[in-house]
Amino acid sequence: MTTVTTESYVHKHLDCGIELAALPLPNRHTVSVQIRFLVGFANEPEERLGLNHLVEQTISKGTTERTGRELSDAFDAIGVNWSSWAARESTGYHFTALPEFAERALELHAEFLCSPTFPSDAIEVAIENHIEEIKSIGDDPQDLSAKLFNRQVYGPVLGRHVLGEPETLRTLTPERVKAHWREFYQAGRMQVAVAGAIDVARLEDQLNALFGKLGSAQKAGREPFPHQFEPQVSHHEKDLEQQHIGICYPGAPLNDPQRYIQAVTMSILSGGMSSRLFTEVREKQGLVYWVTANTEHPRGIGIVYLGASSKPERCEKTYHTLLREIDRLGEDVEEAELRRAITGIVSKIETRGDITRAHCSAMAEDIFQLGEIVPTEYKVAMVQSVTIADVKDYLDRFPRDRLSVLTLGPANITV
Repeated sequence: MTTVTTESYVHKHLDCGIELAALPLPNRHTVSVQIRFLVGFANEPEERLGLNHLVEQTISKGTTERTGRELSDAFDAIGVNWSSWAARESTGYHFTALPEFAERALELHAEFLCSPTFPSDAIEVAIENHIEEIKSIGDDPQDLSAKLFNRQVYGPVLGRHVLGEPETLRTLTPERVKAHWREFYQAGRMQVAVAGAIDVARLEDQLNALFGKLGSAQKAGREPFPHQFEPQVSHHEKDLEQQHIGICYPGAPLNDPQRYIQAVTMSILSGGMSSRLFTEVREKQGLVYWVTANTEHPRGIGIVYLGASSKPERCEKTYHTLLREIDRLGEDVEEAELRRAITGIVSKIETRGDITRAHCSAMAEDIFQLGEIVPTEYKVAMVQSVTIADVKDYLDRFPRDRLSVLTLGPANITV
């Protein structure tokens, strides 16, 4: 068992294989826990897309001890707020509880994570619901453009949709769902983050006892998926009143020290109503209905994303204006807007970080992306240290000269 402790944080690998990140906060009135399995839709066989999400949606619908209804009643009896999600490279289960009920909530999670029955009727209902959700994507231009763009930017594996496809969902059976669970729901693929009023030693004992039954303690799932960014341009014809535009290019991954400068740069561009894109593209020129700039980060990958919707006749001008604002940022960024962006980020970190659940989520993301816990104080200090020279250097290191562009609507554009 190896242990790394930074200040009051604890980061260790337990005997059962779980990677644990913990932050004891004795004076808090809650405990927040995130259980993450290192398996996502990128792990699915090509012919069974949607399988991982189906496991996440049905794993709590019944156990060897109780029905899904009885399980929900048991959570309600202790007032626990619990949820789950499925993504590209991981699947998570989160709960927040009063300290006196945290151990019981963890026991209930272990029950459905370690001994699910995956009832056939629950799987059938989930499949039909997922198929209907997929069909509805075509009626929402923003969702449709995001689905198309993810496939274009990330490729056939990382660019899949979490719901899968109707034709692959219809091939899924309870046996295939159980096989996926058995293959990937192992202690060596588990990362657990806990914050709040906890006794770390007692927590370690409980985790070893509850999840040791999942099998392999050998670490797995830590390797990022391969990805090669390919510049390309596509247009998808659709009769819409609004033209949707997406622009992507490579940026800094979260394991790159430039990530803090990148965050400040994105905030200058799109950090609020005083940001450049909002004021220049929407307020001054009236080109768009909405506009945004952000980043996405599969492990080891950084992608800068610019998005907007405009009238079809203004689409091309909007496209070139978005790129011009990126270029102009390297020429005339001012100290006042830099300070404003930094203040906004620091405020979000410190106000959100004061919530127990936010501490838990931050640790979970740190060990998932970086393999270590980064203290909040360090993150704040790094953001506060960003200078105009840093922003200009970042823009030089990650130029927007290799673009992936997608438009959805009636108008094509010249790129």
